[in-house]
Amino acid sequence: MDQFRGTTIVSVRRGNQVIIGGDGQVSFGNTILKGNAKKVRRLYKDQVLAGFAGGTADAFTLFERFEKKLESYHGHLTRAAVELAKDWRTDKALRRLEAMLAVADAKASLIISGNGDVIEPEHGVIAIGSGGPYAKAATIALLENTELSAKEIVQKALSIAADICIYTNHHLTIEALELRDNA
Repeated sequence: MDQFRGTTIVSVRRGNQVIIGGDGQVSFGNTILKGNAKKVRRLYKDQVLAGFAGGTADAFTLFERFEKKLESYHGHLTRAAVELAKDWRTDKALRRLEAMLAVADAKASLIISGNGDVIEPEHGVIAIGSGGPYAKAATIALLENTELSAKEIVQKALSIAADICIYTNHHLTIEALELRDNA
């Protein structure tokens, strides 16, 4: 049976901001079911940003589990991510979930995968989902060749991905965290 899937999530750190943005398309096979889904949200007292790619129901399950881990570990992003990845890898029900999470706080940006991986990406860039490779290429080019803000880079990268990937649209949700000098 087909699942609800396909999306593009991008995160960039630049200057005093970390941004996560995503498109709004929900696809079922080759059909668009919804164009304005919100796949990026704020968690743990608005101190953590998270975005998901993959099966929608699976991703919501992971959001709930991740929020619980953040509460358990008092907002410590890396510890919560590692504990979620452990559960994901070892729990029979969770192992079947097909989704990825991109998460960020003032100190770190991480990808959490269903293989039990917690990955800190190079250059503070995350791009996951069906349009992820297109968005990552655009993001790196924009970071290296422009002075655009993190938000502008995320917007442009998502727009480029939406023009190429049939599972990504131009309805964007973008969230920002201001980075403190002492963070």
